[in-house]
Amino acid sequence: MKDYNFSGKVVLVAGGSGGLGIEVGQVFLKAGASLILTYHSSSSLVLLQKICGSAKNVFLLRGDFKKEEDAKILVSEAVKKFGRIDVLANVIGGYIAGKPVTEIDEKDWDAMMDLNLKSAFLLSKHVVEQMIKQSGGKVIHVAARSGLKGAGRDAAYVASKSGVVRLVESLSEEVKSKGINVNCILPSIIDTEENRAAMPSADHAKWVTPNDIARVILFLASDDAKAINGAAIPVYGLA
Repeated sequence: MKDYNFSGKVVLVAGGSGGLGIEVGQVFLKAGASLILTYHSSSSLVLLQKICGSAKNVFLLRGDFKKEEDAKILVSEAVKKFGRIDVLANVIGGYIAGKPVTEIDEKDWDAMMDLNLKSAFLLSKHVVEQMIKQSGGKVIHVAARSGLKGAGRDAAYVASKSGVVRLVESLSEEVKSKGINVNCILPSIIDTEENRAAMPSADHAKWVTPNDIARVILFLASDDAKAINGAAIPVYGLA
């Protein structure tokens, strides 16, 4: 895949301290972008500081983006630091499954909706508001392959990820005349240490890697993807 130049661009990676978020941050950093990376815990901050070193074009911000006030503060602080936000790459998400609908706890249902869907909504709401002022921007969310069709015993997760796809479709229609592209990607199982530990007997070679996903996000944030809007892009690897 070609190398992209994001010098002069400001990229917000929400969920920047997770395995995928770190990889996404790294590809944008290598492409010359100024970065805002979000984190949720003190241990995550230590990790990000170690990875980013003393890079002057990286801004670390803590927040819980299931809360609207935190999303507002994030955008305000990012604009105060860099003046604008050109790209939102939202990789926040989590997975709770394994029970039939009749046994899903209300708290687990709410946790999936809040973490996977509400955070995407709140970040979209406040970042896109800023992008409208700038007359342009790129928004990329991470949904999931299983958000297209439930397999059973996963209703809360797939409903939340399906909601991300519908959010992207609706928002893209609202802002396409304002120079803003809104898309999402649909990973299958991501090749992470956590997933390997959970499924040790699986064929890990078929899984999509965080770097593969990060490069697709980089493409969607680039001018090469200006014709893509409202799309849900499969990133399945060989799975």
